[in-house]
Amino acid sequence: MSSGLNGKTALVTGGAKGLGRAVALKLAEMGAQVAVNYNTSADEAEEVARIIAGAGARSMAVQADVSNLDQVTRMISEVEDGLGSVDVLVNNAGIIDDSLMVRMSDKAWHRVIDVNLHGTFYCTRAVLRTMLRRRWGRIINIGSVVALRGNAGQANYSASKAAVIGFTKALAKEVATRGITANAVMPGYVETETTSVLNDEQRAYWLSVIPQGRFGESEDIAYMVGFLADERAGYITGQIVSVDGGMAV
Repeated sequence: MSSGLNGKTALVTGGAKGLGRAVALKLAEMGAQVAVNYNTSADEAEEVARIIAGAGARSMAVQADVSNLDQVTRMISEVEDGLGSVDVLVNNAGIIDDSLMVRMSDKAWHRVIDVNLHGTFYCTRAVLRTMLRRRWGRIINIGSVVALRGNAGQANYSASKAAVIGFTKALAKEVATRGITANAVMPGYVETETTSVLNDEQRAYWLSVIPQGRFGESEDIAYMVGFLADERAGYITGQIVSVDGGMAV
C-alpha cells in the first residue's frame, strides 16, 4: 500500500462493478479504507470489500439508492460507524435509460436525473459538513464525455452529466478556502458492461470518433480519480478532466 491516502476514509458510490470497482480498488491501493456503495449488486460489492480487506485495508459494502435521501442519510451513518468520517467521496453511481427525445418517457427522464444529479447532491451534502470541520476533503464527481458533446438518444443522461459540471464548479468555489477540492472526471467510452452491449457496427462507429482509436479501461479512470484524491493534489479544484482518448477535443 502506498501512503497517498493512509488514514483516510473513502466512499465510492456505485462501487460494486465497472468504473466504481476499479476506483475503489485504486483508493485502497493508495492506503484508504473504502466503503463500497451499491444499490442492488450486493454480491459484487461484498466481493470488492473482501478483495480490499484481503490486501490489508479496512472495507465495507453499504447499500443505498443514492436518489433516496433517507437511504443516503442511513448510508453515511453506517460508514461513519464502520470506518469513520468520509474524507474522499467519489460520486460514481449512475444509470442510463436511453431513448430518442420524441419517445422518452417522463419516468426515464426523472429517474436518470434523480440518480445521476440528485444522488450526487445528496451524497455530497451529507459528507460536506464534516469535511468543513476537519478542513480537508476530496469530492470527485464522475461525469461523461456526452456532457460535453451530447449524444442522440441520451438527452436525459447528457443533461444530468452536464449539470454535474456546473455543480462541481460552484462547489469548488464554496469550499476552496477550507482544504476541500471538488473536481469532475469525464470518461469517454470505456470497456464496461455498458459498452459490451454494442454491436459491431456501433463499436466501429465509436472507435472511429476516438482519436486514439480504442476504448479506455476502467483503470484509466481510476488512475485519474486516485491522482485527484491524493494529498498532493490539493491545489487542483474546480477542474473538469476528460479521460477519453481525445474524444472531446
